[in-house]
Amino acid sequence: MFSVSGMQGFELFSAEHLITLGIFFGVCLGLVLFRNQIRPHKNVLKWMIFWTLVACQVSHQLWLILTGQWQIGDLPLHMCSMSSFLAMYLFLKKSVKGFYVLYFIGSLPAILAMVTPEMSYTFPHFDYIEYFLNHSAIPIAVLYFILFEGYRVPRKAILFTYLVVNIVAVPIFLFNLLFDTNFFYLASPTEAKTILSFFGSGIMYYLNLEAAALIVFSITYMPMWQLIKVENRKKLISTYEQ
Repeated sequence: MFSVSGMQGFELFSAEHLITLGIFFGVCLGLVLFRNQIRPHKNVLKWMIFWTLVACQVSHQLWLILTGQWQIGDLPLHMCSMSSFLAMYLFLKKSVKGFYVLYFIGSLPAILAMVTPEMSYTFPHFDYIEYFLNHSAIPIAVLYFILFEGYRVPRKAILFTYLVVNIVAVPIFLFNLLFDTNFFYLASPTEAKTILSFFGSGIMYYLNLEAAALIVFSITYMPMWQLIKVENRKKLISTYEQ
């Protein structure tokens, strides 16, 4: 389970991969459908998600260190790791603008990372379980804040988050140059075959990254836009009936 060389050969959309994705989407659907029943116990759910995120980050680093694999490129500086830390922060301290950023970088991007993962190990290897548990907990945290803490995101937050991500990307880009790392995949696409593999190279790669970020953020906003629209309609009907 913790072997470095064993249990390799992950296959995209294999039975175990599809079951894992099914469990994740099932949990999300359950949270939405049974939100009223869960609400009295939301603090239990809150700390379950929080400690899951903490355990995933700590255990992954420990596994790499104890098995002699750790390199500077394993620092938790990828976008999903930053989403994980941001979610932990929001569980401890409320921040509306912090949630704006988490909503856009921690929902659809984390789901896409599970759909086309950069993964070598198969279930039930530790790395497989930790990867999918961590990447599941991030969008589940986003859902928690929407369902149980009442966070909402305005349309202008698309541009706000886009600017924040680009500002953060500058020191990450310089870090990549200095230490030959590939955080935020700013140096090159993933080693595994993902959508980034079709982004080209050189300046075109960065232009496609920028365009993809805006497209992903815009798509990510659609469910929130619909939610806000439905809630506003209900408020209007309630006001009219009074």
